[in-house]
Amino acid sequence: MSRRSGTTSNDANSPVKDAETKVKAIELAVDDRHFSMIRALHMADLITELNGFCGAMSIFSSLRYCLGSPDDLSQLYIAMTFMPFGLFFDFMDGKVARWRKKSSLMGQELDSLADLISFGMAPASCAFALGFRTFLDTVFLTFFVLCGLSRLARFNVTVQMLPKDATGKSKYFEGTPIPTTLSIVSLMAYWASKGWLLDSLPLGTIGTGLLEFHPAVLIFCASGCAMVSKSIHIPKL
Repeated sequence: MSRRSGTTSNDANSPVKDAETKVKAIELAVDDRHFSMIRALHMADLITELNGFCGAMSIFSSLRYCLGSPDDLSQLYIAMTFMPFGLFFDFMDGKVARWRKKSSLMGQELDSLADLISFGMAPASCAFALGFRTFLDTVFLTFFVLCGLSRLARFNVTVQMLPKDATGKSKYFEGTPIPTTLSIVSLMAYWASKGWLLDSLPLGTIGTGLLEFHPAVLIFCASGCAMVSKSIHIPKL
């Protein structure tokens, strides 16, 4: 989750940036030419779109695994592989924006939406494909996705108010960044390699009927709580 800005920021030039943002918003709203939105995108935005592409492809690969033979794990591994590629593009979009000193008005919003797909929906879909399929499992996975959604929304609102270093970058992340969910994906890849999936998931199941769930799904709940925590501060490197 990179902060999309082509220049550094501080309190002194904040009014200027606000004015520039309003001008860009007006220009985007009144431009009714064909493909005007596409023309408004910068190179960094196109890289962000690739992040979203990886997330969407991961979800579709998880669905293909659900539709195919449970013994053929190729689509499941493909689903897991797309997510680190999404992380690469998430890292690169900010680098490109700073390198070119250009960022569009939609840049930060695109970044958050792409992150939600690649690091929220895609891991949850992969978990469902892996075997977390009971009603309560899906409730816990939905909680995980909503925590990621809330965390990204809070980031967009509060990023300008977080303490900055000399270069204008925020000193820390408030709550764990949503790309840290890839650590759970790594764990699921290990489980798949050991054959611990579907009816053989670690820790088995507890409860019956609508109350049946896999205790291992609580890892996603813990990750969601860490994302929305205000007391966890992760220093930026």
